[in-house]
Amino acid sequence: MAWFFERQAEIDRAQLHALVARAAHECLARVCPHPKRVLLLPPDITRAHSGAGWITQQLYHFFAGMAEITVIPTLGQHMPHTEEQNRWMFGDIPENRILKHDWRADARRLGAIPADYVAQVTQGRANWEIPVSINRLVVEESWDLIINVGHVVPHEVLGFANHNKNYFIGLGGKEMICASHMAAACYGIENNLGTLVTPLRHCYNKAETEFLGHLPDVYIQVTMAYNERHQLVHTGFYCGDDLDTYLLAAKQSKEENITIVPPLKKVVAIMQGDEFFSTWVANKAVYRTRKAMADGGELLIIAPGLKRFGEQDEVDRIIRKYGYTGTPRVMDAWKKNADLQDLTHATAHLIHGSSEGRFKITYAPGHLSKAEMESVHFGYMDIAQVLERYSPACLKNGFNTLPDGEEIYFISTPSAGLWTTKEKLNT
Repeated sequence: MAWFFERQAEIDRAQLHALVARAAHECLARVCPHPKRVLLLPPDITRAHSGAGWITQQLYHFFAGMAEITVIPTLGQHMPHTEEQNRWMFGDIPENRILKHDWRADARRLGAIPADYVAQVTQGRANWEIPVSINRLVVEESWDLIINVGHVVPHEVLGFANHNKNYFIGLGGKEMICASHMAAACYGIENNLGTLVTPLRHCYNKAETEFLGHLPDVYIQVTMAYNERHQLVHTGFYCGDDLDTYLLAAKQSKEENITIVPPLKKVVAIMQGDEFFSTWVANKAVYRTRKAMADGGELLIIAPGLKRFGEQDEVDRIIRKYGYTGTPRVMDAWKKNADLQDLTHATAHLIHGSSEGRFKITYAPGHLSKAEMESVHFGYMDIAQVLERYSPACLKNGFNTLPDGEEIYFISTPSAGLWTTKEKLNT
């Protein structure tokens, strides 16, 4: 079971600091009383709103007097943080203590999840092995303590984010990330969203048991929800070293972060400009609302920071080349084109990011042109005009009626939840 947890309608900052301190003391009591080398594994900047940055900063200062501390943001294949972004997220942690994960160069292969197991848990929709490869520093260096920090929230690939996702996607190697994302895409994004243990989560749990069971690690996981003032606040804090720690947090997230709505005809969502710079991550607005969208409806995404499609140049080129055209066309292209076969996580992303022609996706980007957005099969609106009509400061989460009578559904932080009709809810 989890070492301890706290669940409240709202956990304030002072309480969270106390819970983080308690978690650090529990690590000394349960894992290593006198650590000399500590590894902190927080999420990247796309989870900054969760408070994971200042939680990591507090842990750094707790252990700094007794140990050498290394921080590796679990980027997956996202863009590495700049020094400025590290300061914004992690405060005064020295830049030379924050390492950059390179998903191509830094991974060591530990083994594989066999193809027959993958086929069994995905009901035959994926029939290839999933290589297990993660950042070599995790497994080749000697650590006295490894602390994973993260936000448990509905997720398009794993059902709910965090826990061993930190290792196998956040610090995963190219072959693992690619095989994993394609398996999840073939199983179906709508089958994954809001499911406590998806087929890929089964694979990751198996990989953790078989290949990482020796690590001196612990998980600190938070949950968040909107309060009565429409503010996103912390509601849960979970600390432990086992699967139950994840399951307890995920069950709370399932209760608090999934909103059941009627089919929505017009959704306006904003992806914060200081966190989301590519459609690779801004498309969370698509993932988290697709089960709520009415046929023929429109999802309008306000993305002031949007300046590219992929996180890496090669993925950006793939998205520009093929676009978000729907599963049948993407799968056909995958069978015929080497670039999609090499970067199958990009192939999966193209599937996830399409509405399959069921509803319209329109972006109001800060830095991409109308021609660029339309070339990948998204609609375009001028961001200045959109912000004038749909000013986030004047909208509340949920249904809003504009002065001219237009009714919209507004979502201020799509990455913090999942919206679905009752019929499409995964139980």
